[in-house]
Amino acid sequence: MGGSGSKAKGVWPFSGSGAGGDSPSDGNEQSVARLKGSRNATPFVFTRRSSLYYDEDGDLAHEFYEETVVTKNGRKKSKLKRIQKNLIPQGIVKLDHPCIHVDFPIVLCEV
Repeated sequence: MGGSGSKAKGVWPFSGSGAGGDSPSDGNEQSVARLKGSRNATPFVFTRRSSLYYDEDGDLAHEFYEETVVTKNGRKKSKLKRIQKNLIPQGIVKLDHPCIHVDFPIVLCEV
């Protein structure tokens, strides 16, 4: 789980400049000031990609199964077979409340 951050080293999407080699003397105030720089990036995320799918009937779920009857040695046994074809992803979903982006470069709370 997690691990959805950027893989590029030294590049912060919220900093004013593309360089990630900032000196350690930069304070949090300067980092916050850089957020208001030339790029109008916000540290908040308002939408996300949904993990739900629509099936042919228009039902919405994470997974779909079909019940199949298997006859083995004269005995009928029902099994569930996972359906993976003809599923349409739900797409982009608006979040109820904004979240902070995983690549936000400022420590918000220090314990």
